[in-house]
Amino acid sequence: MSAKKSKDTVKVGAPTAMNKKAYHNFELVEKVEAGLELTGSEVKSLRAGHADLSGSYARLDDNGEVWLVGASIAQYEQAGEYNHEPLRKRKLLLHKQQIKRIQVKLEQRGFTLVPLKIYFNQRGLAKAELALARGKRQYDKRASIADREQKRDVDREMKRYR
Repeated sequence: MSAKKSKDTVKVGAPTAMNKKAYHNFELVEKVEAGLELTGSEVKSLRAGHADLSGSYARLDDNGEVWLVGASIAQYEQAGEYNHEPLRKRKLLLHKQQIKRIQVKLEQRGFTLVPLKIYFNQRGLAKAELALARGKRQYDKRASIADREQKRDVDREMKRYR
């Protein structure tokens, strides 16, 4: 007998939380996939889609560990007294070589580590997609908006001729 799937759970591979502003505010240089060290109530809340990455970032500490800071995972209602704190720091699981490569890039001027999305992979493990990013200037943002609008107009015109 198989367990019934809840309607409010997120599909495998689909992002449970996305940081849409990161794509607008940063130039993404390199992407990295990292595991998340979570408690049980955090996993349940993530599966229900109750997470927010806006304003969050990843930080490398002195011990060579990477932490997700500022990400909000709402409390799970049914957890009762075993609930988690919504804004706590969460450890990101990476290989030592990945951490060293990230550390070298972060020491360069202007780079930051930004979480793009949190999702569940095929094995059901929570993963975070991080990006080494460089902040965009205001004129860069305007240029990317203009390019996007121009591409939309071209696609709209091409659709008329199909």
